[in-house]
Amino acid sequence: MPHRSKYSALLQDDDVRRWYENMARGSRVTADVYLRRLGNFSNQNDTTPNKLLSCSEDELCNLLMDTVSSMEERYAGSYIQSVIKAVKSWLVFNGIEIKRQIKIRGAEDTPSLRDERVPTQDELKKIFLSGDKKARAASVLVAHTGVRIKTIGNYRGDDGLQVRDLPEMKIDVELVEFNAVPTLVVVRRELSKAGHQYLTFLSEEGCEYLKDYLETRMRDGEELTRESAIVTPKRRMKPFIRATNVGDIIRSAIRKAGFSWRPYVLRSYFDTQLMLAESKGLVLRDYRGFWMGHKGDIENRYTTNKGRLPEIVIEDMRESYRKCQKYLQTIGSDDTSEERLKETFRKQLLLVAGFSSDEVEKLDPSMDDEAFQEIVKKLKRDNHIDSDPSRIIVTVGAIEGLAAALLATADYLSPHCSWYTL
Repeated sequence: MPHRSKYSALLQDDDVRRWYENMARGSRVTADVYLRRLGNFSNQNDTTPNKLLSCSEDELCNLLMDTVSSMEERYAGSYIQSVIKAVKSWLVFNGIEIKRQIKIRGAEDTPSLRDERVPTQDELKKIFLSGDKKARAASVLVAHTGVRIKTIGNYRGDDGLQVRDLPEMKIDVELVEFNAVPTLVVVRRELSKAGHQYLTFLSEEGCEYLKDYLETRMRDGEELTRESAIVTPKRRMKPFIRATNVGDIIRSAIRKAGFSWRPYVLRSYFDTQLMLAESKGLVLRDYRGFWMGHKGDIENRYTTNKGRLPEIVIEDMRESYRKCQKYLQTIGSDDTSEERLKETFRKQLLLVAGFSSDEVEKLDPSMDDEAFQEIVKKLKRDNHIDSDPSRIIVTVGAIEGLAAALLATADYLSPHCSWYTL
């Protein structure tokens, strides 16, 4: 059992073992951390977990408060709180409740994260390019799907994201293809922190990085099956990589790029960029939370958190994600290029029609055609602009701007853009 060999002797006591196993049913990580905290607390105070049970409530309170006082000059309040919570957990398990409040200065403070910020798209690109193919695949999975690191490989390294969890990915000999992009990523209940199955999507850029990584593995002689791990450990003694090692791989790429952030900052990037997309009306808040594995409120329980979503909902989510890609990706895509052309085309038409630059800039470029037409009609009414094109007065500069935009985009628009018709 990883990360607790120093205190494994404590588990020889049946009561400690039962306490540990009871916690592990909820979270193996918490159980291991609490075992270390309890063992270290006992060593520092020259006692044992069982001896603590024979102390009076006053003695226990004094011992805990003295521990806080002795630690607060050397450790962050959040770490001290973790120690106290571990000891209290052991006491409560044995029917002893400390009713007196023990205050800890800065219990919610995290000094190491105080100055951490989310990377920009350019900085994320630098991180991608600084790692090898495995690091790039692991990094883009976190940054572009929002999954937790332990979804790629769990704490014990006995499960993780598998080929079958990307149902729209097809593997044939040494070739990887995607039937749909952005592609679906299913997070099984076993890999979900909240204990429920949910889905998210991987971007066009992410699909390219993953394709490159998996095809390299196959060229090196690995046979990929439905149960194969998406990201494998360095040493193939186990089929799955541990969460700690996933973090190490991503951290190495971040350091090579010249940044000191934690690997988890890439998940914060996903959340932040989609929040920006949400502010532009490109995605629902419920979708954003669902893609990150949040259960949400009671409304979500009856819509997005059911075991199997209707196909129409999945496709609506995919389309929303597609619109958000320009906020996530570090490279351009056909969709984003089309959107830029469409935005330019609309602006030039409005300027020729007599609208001011300020009015044009206030329009949301992501709106659909119907909404765009309604806003144009309203602007025309408000500004008393005549709908007869023969009576519109325009400047030479505006005409030249429209002509330049048309010449630059006409060859592209007709074959590639669904909204453009001659």
